[in-house]
Amino acid sequence: WDAWTEVHRDGDFYDLAGFRAGGIRLRDHEIATVGDVSGQRLLHLQCHFGIDTLSWARLGAVVTGVDFSAAAVRLARELASDLGFSDARFIESNVYDLPDVLDETFDVVYTSRGVLGWLPDIAGWARVVARYVRPGGRFFIHEIHPVAQAFESEGVAPGELRLAYPYWEHPEPLVFEVQGSYADPSADVGEQREHGWDHGLGEIVTALIEAG
Repeated sequence: WDAWTEVHRDGDFYDLAGFRAGGIRLRDHEIATVGDVSGQRLLHLQCHFGIDTLSWARLGAVVTGVDFSAAAVRLARELASDLGFSDARFIESNVYDLPDVLDETFDVVYTSRGVLGWLPDIAGWARVVARYVRPGGRFFIHEIHPVAQAFESEGVAPGELRLAYPYWEHPEPLVFEVQGSYADPSADVGEQREHGWDHGLGEIVTALIEAG
């Protein structure tokens, strides 16, 4: 993620120039579903370099972003300073270890797209989410349906469905050689491997319910 941050800050996928110029990098349905955040305290878990987080700040929230990549957190803090978001905080932490360094609750806990596949323990993640939602607060997640993750997405013909990966949670990670990043497959990031985990929809929902 440190290497990807350097790719993403300059690439078209995240359009950092457009964001600096006043853009909001959130989907309309996210804004509509979460609702008015003016003056509310919002925690963004796995925030990468923070432009979704700072989009909520542009909509009036007092934001805290969390990511385990030192490079991503540095860039997020740089952006917050450059753009005048003096109340925005960015914390460098593994999501599972966050309760060791942050002892607060929030009106909104938010995660953006594509976060669950990097997590080895969905129940542990759900407990962290529940820890930070204040009584009467809200948790919002927008994520791909996990059944889509069970099918091969590369080298398949149009209309072909090739079941290739687990649907249920598994202790050992799926390991892939990295070519560029999801935002720029042609980027040079050196020799990298990515590790991912699958979680069934029932496992995700059950984990969140049991976590409270």
